[in-house]
Amino acid sequence: MRTEVVRSEVQRLLRLAPFQPFVLTLENGDRVPIEHPENIAFDPGGEDSQTGSSDFYVITRRLRVFGTFDAVTSVAVLDKAETPQTDS
Repeated sequence: MRTEVVRSEVQRLLRLAPFQPFVLTLENGDRVPIEHPENIAFDPGGEDSQTGSSDFYVITRRLRVFGTFDAVTSVAVLDKAETPQTDS
């Protein structure tokens, strides 16, 4: 059940216009920032969200994470102070 809820929330945040960076917090305390909609890849499934994969892959700058939505304990929009600055 948690997997579907987390995946659904990630999908909702990815569709926001304008996009707002967000962070996935994992069970081990790691925080995985999603700074752009193309930084995360997963099978969202069809209309029945239960058909999607629980696995995701994140590429953000030098960070590479292969994880599972089962390990995500929270999904939260980053405020301006938390948003990492881009390298110029």
